Amino acid sequence: MKKIMVAVLSLGLLLSFTQVDTHTADAKTVKSYKNCKALNKVYKGGVAKSKNTKNKGGKTKYKPYVSKALYQKNMRLDRDKDGIACER
Repeated sequence: MKKIMVAVLSLGLLLSFTQVDTHTADAKTVKSYKNCKALNKVYKGGVAKSKNTKNKGGKTKYKPYVSKALYQKNMRLDRDKDGIACER
């Protein structure tokens, strides 16, 4: 009986961690920022539209956060049109 109880509790604990859905949370919180200073407070390296996007402007200090929806909302902040908005 004790082994069954431990197994059931372990399974319940394991399943509680796997039920988190991050895609819906990310889609709901897409925000348009006023300028690059405001965007860089939250995303130090800027925002890239895909993980394969390369910076055309030279060396950067931080790695950009990858989010297509967030990039599209703040596309006007990408001055060099390389697919990374507000890169630093």
